[in-house]
Amino acid sequence: MRATKFAVLLAALLILSPPGRIAALTIKVASLVPEGSPWYWALLKMASEWQAISDGRVRMKIYAGGIAGDETDTIRKMRIGQLQAAMVTGKGLGYIHPDFYVYQLPFVTRSDEELQNLFRQLQPDLEKRLQEKGFELLALTQSGWLRFFAKRQATSPEEMKKLRLFSLEGHAGIDQALRDGGFQIIPLRANDVFAALHSGMVEAFAAAPLVAASMQWFALASHMNDFHWSPLTGGLIITSGVWNAIPAELRPRLKSSAEAILEQLQLEAARLEEQAIDIMIKNGLTVHQVPEQVVDRWRALVAEGLPLLVGEAISRGVYEQALAFVEDYRRGELKK
Repeated sequence: MRATKFAVLLAALLILSPPGRIAALTIKVASLVPEGSPWYWALLKMASEWQAISDGRVRMKIYAGGIAGDETDTIRKMRIGQLQAAMVTGKGLGYIHPDFYVYQLPFVTRSDEELQNLFRQLQPDLEKRLQEKGFELLALTQSGWLRFFAKRQATSPEEMKKLRLFSLEGHAGIDQALRDGGFQIIPLRANDVFAALHSGMVEAFAAAPLVAASMQWFALASHMNDFHWSPLTGGLIITSGVWNAIPAELRPRLKSSAEAILEQLQLEAARLEEQAIDIMIKNGLTVHQVPEQVVDRWRALVAEGLPLLVGEAISRGVYEQALAFVEDYRRGELKK
């Protein structure tokens, strides 16, 4: 009798599950980006496209605003299977493999075009390094350029060293290099920065204007330097195990969707950054023009500090490759 019931149940399951049809795969995607921000809408669009491309077989569940923890927490949870994907900053990518920090080194690139060329040149090798760690890089992106914000005017390195400077927690090598350069570094989780600014625990930070506006940090640090410190890079990553569980015929289309959406986000971010600066100025932000000779002092400081990172956090080979690619690109631009 039991055998008969089991046979009936098995037959019913086979009828309800047509051959060749995989069960829906839900991918939990985490990010620090706040809800309502351009990055959040990009993730929502991606979720919609992936569901359509896969005919409902691949779905995304988005955990925004850091509710899944900071990027170090997110990556740890990906490693143990609690999360499957994340949109992370360049620092998050660097937490997995330090060579990704090369994209965010100050003054290595000086324009969006130079950075995009560097993305193209280095991405194949860096993707392999990420795969060795159990992750797949689906797309890289840039969301503006970091500027220094502070509670009071601090345009020179000497003035900035007098202030307590926020650094995203989990990047000890970078923090130590900055400390060795004379900066007062306060490592914190991103969600703790607003409270730290309010209490005075932190007095300055480096962020893209769109981030400073979205997180409302500028309201408590209303002085911004106008020079570009470094690009804000990031990317969409997924664990290799989950990516390989997706049918092979779907993966190229899903990856192309992610690349196209993040490319559009990059174009949109450039336009929105200008709007964000205008809005912040109307709400009390003061923008300080930094003379070229002062920017040169920042460049000299970076040149002194790079030996502390290159060969330690970032491999010398990748760093030298990056410089060569940038120089080749600049020579090509001069010939045009």
